[in-house]
Amino acid sequence: MVNLLIIALVVGYVGVAWKFWSGFQRTSFSQGRIYLGLLWPVLVLNPSYRQNFRKALKG
Repeated sequence: MVNLLIIALVVGYVGVAWKFWSGFQRTSFSQGRIYLGLLWPVLVLNPSYRQNFRKALKG
């Protein structure tokens, strides 16, 4: 059961990171695509990042 939860969390994390990566051109960021994509769970607490994050995911 725990293994299933871990797999679901990893798949969710990678899925959201991939969606952000795909919509990165819609954000106001010009650099740091890898850094911003990998650290999205922590950075989403920042209001400016969160706004750009939503723009990237809407695409």
